[in-house]
Amino acid sequence: MRPAPVAAPIESANRAGVSAAADQASISKGLFIKGEITGSESLFIDGKVEGSINLNGNRVTVGRNGQVAASITAREVVVLGKVRGNVTATDRVDIRAEGALTGDVAAARISIEDGAFFKGGIDIRKPDQKPAAAPAAAPTPAAAGQVK
Repeated sequence: MRPAPVAAPIESANRAGVSAAADQASISKGLFIKGEITGSESLFIDGKVEGSINLNGNRVTVGRNGQVAASITAREVVVLGKVRGNVTATDRVDIRAEGALTGDVAAARISIEDGAFFKGGIDIRKPDQKPAAAPAAAPTPAAAGQVK
């Protein structure tokens, strides 16, 4: 009976790690999807996708076998495979060493590893309305500092 409880916490720890990172759907290597993908969870693509991917507030990861010919809009985009299309991220775009991206990128942050392929334009955008809120928020901590 003791080995079973030991195995159960390991399983729940693995599940907790996955759910802590949020739910993630996946398109496996043998699948081809043509059309529009929208949703409210992160997506891992190891197959082929053509069309558009709109997952605001979530992560899109294009796996090593992934081939995407689509515009991608998400919070975060990680490219390990091939992407043809414009990418818009509210947070960051990561092009890993084995990844290739052909298209324009608009994001707050971008990372391109050595060995990665990138062809297109880059538009670094500040996070939505946070720069405008930062000056308004800056006097408040300063005032709080004066109160102390």
